[in-house]
Amino acid sequence: MNQKIVLITGITGQDGSYLADFLLEKGYKVYGLVRRSSVEKFDNIMHCKDKIELIQGDLTDQNSLNFIIKEINPDEVYNLGAQSFVPTSWNQPLLTADVTALGVTRLLEAIRLNNPKIKFYQASSSEMFGKVRETPQNEKTPFYPRSPYGVAKVYGHFITVNYRESYGIFACSGILFNHESPRRGLEFVTRKVTNAVARIKLGLQQELRMGNLDAKRDWGFAGDYVEAMWLMLQQEQAEDYVIATGETHSIRELLEIAFNHVGLNYKEYVVVDPKFIRPAEVDLLCGDATKAKKVLGWKQKINFEQLIKMMVDHDIALLRK
Repeated sequence: MNQKIVLITGITGQDGSYLADFLLEKGYKVYGLVRRSSVEKFDNIMHCKDKIELIQGDLTDQNSLNFIIKEINPDEVYNLGAQSFVPTSWNQPLLTADVTALGVTRLLEAIRLNNPKIKFYQASSSEMFGKVRETPQNEKTPFYPRSPYGVAKVYGHFITVNYRESYGIFACSGILFNHESPRRGLEFVTRKVTNAVARIKLGLQQELRMGNLDAKRDWGFAGDYVEAMWLMLQQEQAEDYVIATGETHSIRELLEIAFNHVGLNYKEYVVVDPKFIRPAEVDLLCGDATKAKKVLGWKQKINFEQLIKMMVDHDIALLRK
């Protein structure tokens, strides 16, 4: 049996690194797309860097994508690369559109032109639901994005549908709700909290400034969610799936669990700061993953409390080093 070849964009990010681990275990030959940059951040893939091949390219550069797809001719492409931080999308809306929206079209074009048999996974997002029309949200819930990032993701989602329906490419989107891990960037709220809790516990920080404590999210573990991505590309038919836990937790609950885990009361350390409140807030996201459970046989393994405790423990260990 021939070894399957895969290309992962965004391989140095949280999801890309967990997906690389998962596919290496499955016996894939793993290529990762990385941008040429003066500061290279490979922390998330240091443990497996010698087992994967990094290839330079850019989602804003059509020629580089054409060359890569032609050169390695992968069986599967997972597009996890994006400008993925919602607050930044307000400051850099054009960059967000170029990478997060048009980058999807460029990759699909490279596949269409070079080998339309390649299977394609697009990382869609629960941020596309934004100001939600119904709760919980499933594959048929209308989108109402509330940030340039959410708008760009809606474009990426529908261009994927268009290439599937127009060119017969096996292209599908996973509409993933918030998923976190110890590999999450420090700018994301869960990691911002767990890192601050670790620093406060170790006497390195006195307070934690936060935005809206009542915003609710459906949070799962990234390691569980990458399995769902892979399962989508193993089906007979390309379809889109919501991946979520079906439970919501507020930022306040996140703070309670994280601080309680180290024997502290969050109320003594947390300060609400208006500068962390978004121009247009997304108040409640809760996903219905019934289809994924039924069709893919997917299920989560790590619950919210286990996830937050795992992240706090990791950050304490990291700081002690």
